[in-house]
Order: sequence, then structure tokens, then C-alpha cells
Amino acid sequence: MQEKENSYLETERPGRLMLKYSVPCTISLLVAALYNIVDQIFIANADYLGSYGNAANTVVFPLTVVALALAVMIGDGCCAFVSLSLGAGKNEEAGRSVSSAVTLCLIVSALLTAAFLVFSEDILTLFGGRVNEQTFAHSKEYFFWISLGLPFYMFGQAMNPIIRSDGSPKFAMISTLAGAAVNIILDPLFIYGFRWGMMGAAVATVLGQVLTAALALWYIFHMKTMSIREGGFGFSGKLTARFLPLGVSSFLSQLSVVLCMAAVQNMVLRYGALDEIFSQARYAQIPMAVIGIVMKFFQIVISVSIGIAAGCIPVVGYNLGAGRRDRTKTLLRFMLGCELVLGAAALLIVELLPAQLISIFGAANESAYYTEFAVKCFRVYLCMTLFACVNKGTFIFLQAMGRAATSTALSRR
Repeated sequence: MQEKENSYLETERPGRLMLKYSVPCTISLLVAALYNIVDQIFIANADYLGSYGNAANTVVFPLTVVALALAVMIGDGCCAFVSLSLGAGKNEEAGRSVSSAVTLCLIVSALLTAAFLVFSEDILTLFGGRVNEQTFAHSKEYFFWISLGLPFYMFGQAMNPIIRSDGSPKFAMISTLAGAAVNIILDPLFIYGFRWGMMGAAVATVLGQVLTAALALWYIFHMKTMSIREGGFGFSGKLTARFLPLGVSSFLSQLSVVLCMAAVQNMVLRYGALDEIFSQARYAQIPMAVIGIVMKFFQIVISVSIGIAAGCIPVVGYNLGAGRRDRTKTLLRFMLGCELVLGAAALLIVELLPAQLISIFGAANESAYYTEFAVKCFRVYLCMTLFACVNKGTFIFLQAMGRAATSTALSRR
């Protein structure tokens, strides 16, 4: 058995380890979620885009979550497997699983990009893009450029948890922050300065994702506890079959958001057409824009929730591999306490400050119907946020323990 490189995971206090791993993980996931949200904020406050661009961003958002779902299934599954392997001293096996994850991610992202580009109009229609002509035109423009960047986005997101499992949570966080910084700097330049509209927002996002992917690729060749096989990015079907089930619950967690948004956006499209106000062409896009904003806030909260739990994956996996179940139980108690505090805080914000939240997304430039609908939507749609946080944290923790079936069953409820 090879010498364990991350032995401090077995000796340092669980609370301290959780802080060390969960904070960078949370920031990484939060920044990843903010890519689309930052785009929407700048789009909403552009006088020539407004709620039409806002609605278009809402239509495309769940499609980016599809890409994220596939990426985290690969990344989180490999992260859990690597942590268990390193805890048991199987460093070579861990390295081969990373090699397989890289190859799988590249193949899946290429296939998804091709599908999005070929069936773009049908996909956008499925997610409510035809609420009116302007929204559909903006959706097509934004979706085209975002689709081109999917391989970079998915690679960066899939490698992020793998980098954490190698004992470098800070590097994982910094690589994501660097990409987000590029997006934040370029968004106002492209949208307000060059007036590139939806294309500008998308290109700024993609350039940020390229940087994150480049940093992740560099790290893969400089890992501390394992190494890619000399033959390059080889693929092992046997190892993939072992680590991929560990990421299924992460996949279902993100996919549930997609299915929920597809259902909600189509209901908004259908019943908005029956409403006295929103059936009018100039107001038809408002419900779609608002639903997207509410879902974005929920995505922020859930990203923090997932980050708290996902940060525990390397620690839990290593300690289980080393036979230290007592430390795993202690970590579980800490994690659940943090999830409860997060859920309670988020619930208070959405119930007490909905008007302030909506003001960030260009409410001053919209009609009174925009704010009125948004306040009701925030308070009703997010009233169960507390329970959602505890649920997310619990099934991810089970995933870290290698209990894929239990975690997957819980994630589907």
C-alpha cells in the first residue's frame, strides 16, 4: 500500500476540515451559478434589452443547468471515488479514474453542444421561448453563443471537485473566481459599450469559462497525490462504471431544477396568455422574466447548500476509506447545522425583502406589474427553502459515503 498523501484528513479536527474544504467549494459553486445571474443583471438594466432580454435569459438558463448536471455527475462521482481510493492508499487507481473522467467529459460535452446547435429552435420552444417574437429572437442569439462554450464550461465544472479531492480546494476556488471576474469585467463593456446585446453577454460568459477550463487543465497535469497515466487521457470503462453512480444524485439534483423550470415556464406561457394584463404583447414577457429571477435566487441558495455538503466529500471519503466512521458522524452533525442556518436565513430574506431583491434586476425600468408579480412569486415559490437546503445537504453527504442508491433515491424526492 502506498503512503497516504492526505493523512491530515484523518487527524485534523472535523470542524476545521469542513471549513477548509466547504468554504472554497461553496464559493466555487456560487460563482459558477453567478455566471448566468450576472448576465441577467446587466441585460435587465440595458435599456435596449430590458425584460425581453431578461425573459430570454430565463429561457436559456435551464439548458445551461443540463450541462452543469452532466458535468457534476462526472466530477462529483470521480471526486468521491478518488477520495475513497486515496483514503485506502490506492493512488494509482485514483489517477486512472481522473483520466477516465477527463475523457468522458470531453465526449459528453461535444455531443451536448452538437445537439443544442442542431435542435436549438425546438429546444427553446420547449422551454417557453416563443412567449413573443422579441424574446425568441434574443433567446436564439444568446443560446447559440452559450452552446459554443459548453465544452469549456463543462470541463471546468467537472474538474473543480476533482481538484478539491487532490487536496487543493483553494486552487479550485481561484480558477472559478478568475473566470467569473473576466465575465463581470467584459459584460458591461460588451453590453453597454459595444452594444452587442445578448451576444455580448454570452461571449463574456464563454471567455470566462475558457479561462477556468485552461486553469483546470493546467492543474490536471500537476496534481499532488496522483498522476495521469503516461499514455495520456486513457479511458477505463470499468473504473467509470464504479465512479459514475456516485455522481448520479448530483446529476438528479441539477436535473430536477431543469424539469421544474420547464414545467413552470410552460405554465407561465399558457396561463399568462389567459391573464388580463399579461396577455397583452407589451407585458407578455414579464412572468417569464420574473420566474427566471426567482429561480436564480433559489439557485444561489442551493449552490451554497450543495457547496457546504460537497466540500465534505473528500474528507468523508478519505475517513471512510481509512475506517474512521466516528469522524464521519461528527462531520454530518456540523453539516446539518450549517444547512439549517442557511435555509432559515434564505427564507427570511425572500419573505421580508422581495421588493429589494427584484430591484437588482432592473425593476426601476419596468411597469408596476413587474414588481407586483415578482413580490408574490418570491414569497410563494420559495416558502419551502429551509427543507430544500437540508435535503440537498443530506443526499450529497450520503453520496460522499459511497451510498449511491440511497442518495439517488433521496435526491429524486
